[in-house]
Amino acid sequence: MLSFIARRALQTIPVIFGVTLATFLLSQIIPGDPTDILLGPGASEEARAQLRQALGLDRSAAGQYLLYLQNLVQGDFGQSLTFSKPVSEVLASRMMNTALLAFAAIVLASVLGVAAGTFAALKPGSLRDRALTVVVLFLNSMPSFWLGLLLILAFGLQLRLLPVSGMTSGDGGLVNLLAHMLLPTLTLAAWSLAAIARMTRSSLLDVIGSDYVRTARSRGIGEWRIVFFHALPNAMPAVITVIGMQMGFLLSGAVMTETVFSWPGIGLAMYQAISTRDIPLIQGGILLLAVAFVLINFTIDILYAYFNPKIKLA
Repeated sequence: MLSFIARRALQTIPVIFGVTLATFLLSQIIPGDPTDILLGPGASEEARAQLRQALGLDRSAAGQYLLYLQNLVQGDFGQSLTFSKPVSEVLASRMMNTALLAFAAIVLASVLGVAAGTFAALKPGSLRDRALTVVVLFLNSMPSFWLGLLLILAFGLQLRLLPVSGMTSGDGGLVNLLAHMLLPTLTLAAWSLAAIARMTRSSLLDVIGSDYVRTARSRGIGEWRIVFFHALPNAMPAVITVIGMQMGFLLSGAVMTETVFSWPGIGLAMYQAISTRDIPLIQGGILLLAVAFVLINFTIDILYAYFNPKIKLA
């Protein structure tokens, strides 16, 4: 097991290195000059040259990348041009907000997805199974920003039941926070819910068709007991893998959802950084989300190997 963990850990190193290279190259191809944002279009060429030298922009592309890596090793993500503070401070102040929203979304998607997939698998081809298929196709086809706008229109503007922007309002409090979380959580969880429900149904149908399930039925064991105590636990490894992958996707999907609902997380900060060409913040945000995605997949690999010893030999 330790050798498996060590191999997986070593495999994450080139991935993270590739992410740093990709984010750096992205900053090179984005049009515009960062000095225009900091100094304004009316600044003198001398002031621009001094600023470019201070930021290391006067170096070659290779020199800028080496400087970028050197700063990353020291924990320096650069200075945000939008917020006028270190990128690490901007991301740290918003990371918990994004994590809270993503955690709520994955819990909701997992509970409802497993329940819906199990409910549909009990009677394949039935009306409820076909209804689930229609709902899954709808959720998979609906862009998150469009679903968010529909929820805002329905529950915020028409019914006036829920707040549609921000994280808290007034005096705050837990109830106020939960009210603000509900719509963005539903929006963010929709696609993942559909993926988890589809995988649960597929895996459960495969297990239900196995020999040991037929043997259990022949012994007179109740159908619900067979499903929940025999079939579903054996179908869960594949479902757990999908849930782990969705956790990474939710972090990246939070960019659009947070923008729609003005949720003060990393996603909204990234949108603002893109709008103002804040290269250091864009690089830091992408790198943080990518590392989180890699670490989540690394954890899921370990859990999967723990529950399925055959994976250790891979």
